Amino acid sequence: MTTSSEHRTALITGGTGGIGLAVARRFRDDGLRVAVLDLDRPESREIAAQHDLTFIGADLGRREDCRRAVDETVATLGRLDVLVNNAGFQHIAPVADFPEDTWDAMLRVMLTAPFLLSKYAWPYLTSGGQGRIINISSIHGHVASPFKSAYVSAKHGLIGLTRTAALEAGEQGLTVNAICPGYVRTPLVTGQMADQARTRGISIEEVEGRVMLEGAAIKRLLNPEDIAALASYVASPAAWGMTGAVLDIDLGWTAR
Repeated sequence: MTTSSEHRTALITGGTGGIGLAVARRFRDDGLRVAVLDLDRPESREIAAQHDLTFIGADLGRREDCRRAVDETVATLGRLDVLVNNAGFQHIAPVADFPEDTWDAMLRVMLTAPFLLSKYAWPYLTSGGQGRIINISSIHGHVASPFKSAYVSAKHGLIGLTRTAALEAGEQGLTVNAICPGYVRTPLVTGQMADQARTRGISIEEVEGRVMLEGAAIKRLLNPEDIAALASYVASPAAWGMTGAVLDIDLGWTAR
């Protein structure tokens, strides 16, 4: 089976906005054929069409949708070489007040779905000898912040899944790595800043400087394209020897 970049195919979850869309566009420019998965909404389909991306409508909180997403990608594009588990969402609340149904939903989307998608995609990812799973974790996969119990738990778990899968996949030529960004200027982070401002009783500008960049050596938010550039390398044939890695791109946030 050919492994040239112009014939390789990627599936990216949460691929119609933020980091996911930036990765999808970068992969497309690298010559991959790209499917983006998101909730089936008209605006998501429109974004995919605008960027010449195949759209897969699915709810990652549903086991059957995870299987169908893999099957539909392969049926539409003919193969699957790269899986990027990126989809997620945030809810800010103290543990004592955190809604139980929201906890369950966040863990399903950000931890269970990456496991299921990896499981269902495994035969395709291992068939060509250069398969890639890239899990988008976070600095919160290393350390915690207040009011983010479900998010922090999911991102820690995603690093554990990455390392375990990497050990199991090595002999099949499939690499499994995690990227851990610091704060990236995305709609999700913008929403987090508003939530933090409300919870802490400070302005959004103060949240950016005092909360999100307080521990950073470089005092500016990352852009989605910065993460996409790293994902491009991890997905490339040149990264064949990198697996089980947890790649921080966090402005020095975790260097302390």
